[in-house]
Amino acid sequence: MPSELTWLGHGSWSIASNGYTVLLDPYLDENPVALVKADDLEADFVLVSHGHGDHVSDAVAIARRTGATVVANFEICQWLARHGVKKTHAMNLGGGYRFPFGRVKMTMAQHTSMLPDGSNGGNPCGFLISFPEGNVYFACDTGLFHDMKLIGEAGVALAALPIGDNFTMGPDDALQAVKLLRPRRVVPVHYNTWPLIAQDADAWADRVNDQTDAEPVVLEPGAKIVL
Repeated sequence: MPSELTWLGHGSWSIASNGYTVLLDPYLDENPVALVKADDLEADFVLVSHGHGDHVSDAVAIARRTGATVVANFEICQWLARHGVKKTHAMNLGGGYRFPFGRVKMTMAQHTSMLPDGSNGGNPCGFLISFPEGNVYFACDTGLFHDMKLIGEAGVALAALPIGDNFTMGPDDALQAVKLLRPRRVVPVHYNTWPLIAQDADAWADRVNDQTDAEPVVLEPGAKIVL
């Protein structure tokens, strides 16, 4: 079966690959656009990009219920362990590790990472995941940075880029990111969760079509994309 990615809304994803289920940045119970709740999902692995509540808020409950291994930076893994998560895998920027579902490389992100209780969340990150069908780059929460060009040199089948502005890249910088990364396909994320990050994703997709060779794919929460 080909790898399948489901956008859960905001920055959250459910990924099915090689018989495993991976959740990325689960923010569901308090997410106004999510169609599912944390208790609705199973997971073998959970990836956490940084410490903000709209990315880590459901990770503890899901990991404790399912026994999933949480992959995050060292500081977040230590925080998760203090909150009863039994299985974690700590990484740091630039490092990679081959998991059963694919190889994960932790990429830089221009953002912050304080945890909900004020604890140190370490460095924020994105993820470059090598699936059998190709590489998927989850930029997660970030501003534009020129080293995206280096990430793109690995060959990116699909990139998920924030376009919401205010807390992350907005549409203009996200378009520049597409030009640096040169992915085959690109999905906009981290927008329309609240009025503060409202954006017209279809208008952005038109700009991607006009100015790049990438194929934009605009998803609704709960929609899937097959690699």
